Amino acid sequence: MRFLWGNGKRKHRRPRNLLLPTIFASVGAFALVGGLLLLIDPGAPKHEAIKTGGLAGGAIVALYALWLNDRRRRVEEARQELESQRIDHDRSRVADERFARAIELLGHDTAQVRVGAMHALAGLAKSRPEYTQTVLDILCAYLRRPFKYTDDPEDFDAELSEIELEVRLTAQRLIEDLLPRVEEKDPVRYDLNLTKAHLHYMDLSYRHVGDLILRVAHLNESNAFHHMVIHGNVYLTEAEVNGRFYMHHTECRGKAWFSRFKARGLAVFTDTKFLGETKFLGSEWADVKADGCTFATEPELPQAWRN
Repeated sequence: MRFLWGNGKRKHRRPRNLLLPTIFASVGAFALVGGLLLLIDPGAPKHEAIKTGGLAGGAIVALYALWLNDRRRRVEEARQELESQRIDHDRSRVADERFARAIELLGHDTAQVRVGAMHALAGLAKSRPEYTQTVLDILCAYLRRPFKYTDDPEDFDAELSEIELEVRLTAQRLIEDLLPRVEEKDPVRYDLNLTKAHLHYMDLSYRHVGDLILRVAHLNESNAFHHMVIHGNVYLTEAEVNGRFYMHHTECRGKAWFSRFKARGLAVFTDTKFLGETKFLGSEWADVKADGCTFATEPELPQAWRN
């Protein structure tokens, strides 16, 4: 479509109506073909010449009808595309508004509001997959906030600590729900950065993950990372485990760093495959089960692993 500019106003030229030229062309084709046939063969029946000329004229009308239908189809497709783009734009705008509002509510003083904000973010990630990694990053960032859990009834902060723990457990469950399960084929590989995070009963079992970063993390009670596929690197450098640590039947395809890792409870690595470089420099282990564990490169195992 061409636009004409003049007097500061935009105008557009309407497509020409080809109906009248088509009628003239059809009549001309009828007369030309019929006349030529009579000139070439004067003895031929006139009704045959008229019939042939009619076919020629009708063919031109048919071509015009086909062109008109094609034009209408293209106009309708363009209209539908514009409508689809408008709908996508509206959805994106609403999603952005929901996302911004949920981020604001994560800093609310009331625990129920923060929990609601987390569920809103998780719902957004499920309906708009392009938000999933960002939502995971935000939930991980919440778990990286300073936190000291106490259940001492004489401690003034014990009740607040219990309430905050429930919020953090919600964040952990939503992270677990957003990660693809191991039975999925060609899953999206989402990264988790839980550096300095305080985790209680984290359960990422039977999940796919890209990079799993738990540097200087604090893992309390029982934490499960078994039957996983870790496509990237896993870093537990200087992490502390005060409870049980389950990482059995897991496939670590990248680097696995346990340097200065401290496990004060039972750590289970049965049948885990370390397919990349693995380090245990300066790590401490109270009790380890690692039967059937395999390594792509020969690591320098701590004494607890060799027993």
